[in-house]
Amino acid sequence: CVVQRYLSKPYLIDGLKFDLRIYVLVAGVDPLKLFIYHQGLARFATEPYVAPNKENIDDICMHLTNYAINKESDKFVFNNDEKNMSTGHKRSLTSIYELLQ
Repeated sequence: CVVQRYLSKPYLIDGLKFDLRIYVLVAGVDPLKLFIYHQGLARFATEPYVAPNKENIDDICMHLTNYAINKESDKFVFNNDEKNMSTGHKRSLTSIYELLQ
């Protein structure tokens, strides 16, 4: 199941819109028992965010964070360093937690 919420005024990191992939296992419902996997993902847009307007509404690399779209951008930065997952347009969830802390 995918649970999501659109934010009309998104929080930005490095001027970029991003989403968080947080994986949760529902082990029971009565009582509710959840396990949150610590190594989720953060996916970033490749164009600096500007609130949607008639000039930029079609700029999908600004408004969407989909990896399949942004990996085609000339600005996409791949992270090939397993020891530093805090750079690039696809980062570890724990690196975002550390940044926000």
